[in-house]
Amino acid sequence: MQQSFVQNGAPKYNGERSSLSGWFGTPQGAYVLGWELAQFDSAVDDVFGFRAVQVGLPEVDFLRQNRIGFRFTLALEPGAAIAADPLQLPLASQSVDLVVLPHVLEFHANPHEVLREAERVLMPEGQIVISGFNTASLWRLRQLFTSRRRAAVPWDARMIGLLRLRDWLRVLGFEINGGKFGCYAPPFRQQLWLERFAFMEKAGARWWPLLGGLYVIRAVKRVHGMRLVTPAWRMERARRRSLAPVSQRENAARSHKNHHGD
Repeated sequence: MQQSFVQNGAPKYNGERSSLSGWFGTPQGAYVLGWELAQFDSAVDDVFGFRAVQVGLPEVDFLRQNRIGFRFTLALEPGAAIAADPLQLPLASQSVDLVVLPHVLEFHANPHEVLREAERVLMPEGQIVISGFNTASLWRLRQLFTSRRRAAVPWDARMIGLLRLRDWLRVLGFEINGGKFGCYAPPFRQQLWLERFAFMEKAGARWWPLLGGLYVIRAVKRVHGMRLVTPAWRMERARRRSLAPVSQRENAARSHKNHHGD
């Protein structure tokens, strides 16, 4: 089944293991990952089809709540079902019903092209779920005060604003149909301080909802101008049914006119 939509002769890529998965093991990263997994669970739960792919971070199952039968991971990191660069997915066009991109865009040199490649492999009306760090947040502020030379994950990410991402999606024919901001607590390293500021989750969602540290959005691929191809015999039968009542009304009107005219 896999060979029916995975292109033969796909090039192999070698890359360093992402340290983002290692950061998820820290208190700071666990705080982020816990919130993100809850959002992905909700976003993919009602997406159906035949194939779903997670691009990047194969150590974490962001598709765990999805009920599509054939789910797989694709990444350069060890552990992925298919080893490939997100920029060149070895998948046939319009062969996947769901694509999830957890932090893939902001850790790739060509995020727009990665998004375009995801659009290529998605079926019409297919869904895409993306997570990223919010540029209008305390997390972005923390990044700005971090030296580039000493920056480590996640502060070396090329954070992409939601407005910019929305424009990219719109150009590619996507329509956003869900999303959420979260992680309003300051980016503390210690578990103790994260717990002390846990109250900011509810407060932030209510009073400053757009300033969460992260976002997860879902979008659907729209293909404008699509129409169902109807068999010729069915079109002819439908045409006759639609014309018959018109002819009868015209005949009745003519008969009535002739009768009064006489």
